[in-house]
Amino acid sequence: MLPICAFLQLIKLSKSFYNSGEMNKWNEIKTAYQVARLGTISAAAEALGVHRATVLRHIDALEEELGEKLFQRHTRGYIPTESGLDLMRVAQATDDQFNQFVGRSKGRSTELTGELIVTSLNIVAPLLMPAIGIFQAQNPKTTVRYLTSDKLFKLEYGEAHIAVRTGPEPNQPDNVVQAFATHPVGMYAHADYVSRKGKPNSIEDIAGHSFLGFENIDSKKGKPQFQVWIENNVPSKNIVFRCTDTNLLELALASGIGIGFMTEQRAKLNPDLVEIFPPNDEWSVRHWLVTHGDLHRSAKVQAFLKILKSKD
Repeated sequence: MLPICAFLQLIKLSKSFYNSGEMNKWNEIKTAYQVARLGTISAAAEALGVHRATVLRHIDALEEELGEKLFQRHTRGYIPTESGLDLMRVAQATDDQFNQFVGRSKGRSTELTGELIVTSLNIVAPLLMPAIGIFQAQNPKTTVRYLTSDKLFKLEYGEAHIAVRTGPEPNQPDNVVQAFATHPVGMYAHADYVSRKGKPNSIEDIAGHSFLGFENIDSKKGKPQFQVWIENNVPSKNIVFRCTDTNLLELALASGIGIGFMTEQRAKLNPDLVEIFPPNDEWSVRHWLVTHGDLHRSAKVQAFLKILKSKD
């Protein structure tokens, strides 16, 4: 079933075309989707196998029909407006649903084609890349788009097929959530920091030390367990550095700015890091496989999930 939000948008578009006496704008919608996805007229024209002038004509006709701009034109490309993003989500969700219909009508062919969109934080990439390699080796006619970002992609709009969410267990009612993996997290400092300020031997010793903190811009995402621990145990004045990016947190740690948290896996890659306190469950980072209920049973999603679970 088409996601309800996408379905309502589709009704809005269809009603506009019907009232104007035209029902031939599906090619224009497909063109606009490719422009929104790829960002330029040239790339969309190449993907569709048409001339640039055709793409421009389709965009102009669709915007005139809807009575609003779908894109902001910039020298670096075409940036979707809010309406353009709505259209892109509708087109993506519709395309996925149509591909499922085609598969059913052909007796559920075992050959997978088309695009699979996966998203996660960049720290999860080492867990996913081997699975992506296996998936594409088994399904050579597919293309995987791997989006690493702390953005919460809207699965109900088809922005991604599979999201690996990090932190507390997601609780959106329309999504299917499965436990995936856990990263042990320990407390570390660079050897230069330890040589300057020493190494605390117990929790009681941390008052004299500098700490690194992590914060989310989006309060809906919740806090990592280790950050909750810092806020509960480390005086605010001792948190000398805060950032919103885990890569920056690792760089600050490696620069000797203070004591911070890092996954055990990442810490082992830097021989200059000194373990302050070993990993414990209270600090662990948990990852969850999240799919929207409407696409969870699709062949591509199930094929990729099967590989991920076999490697867990």
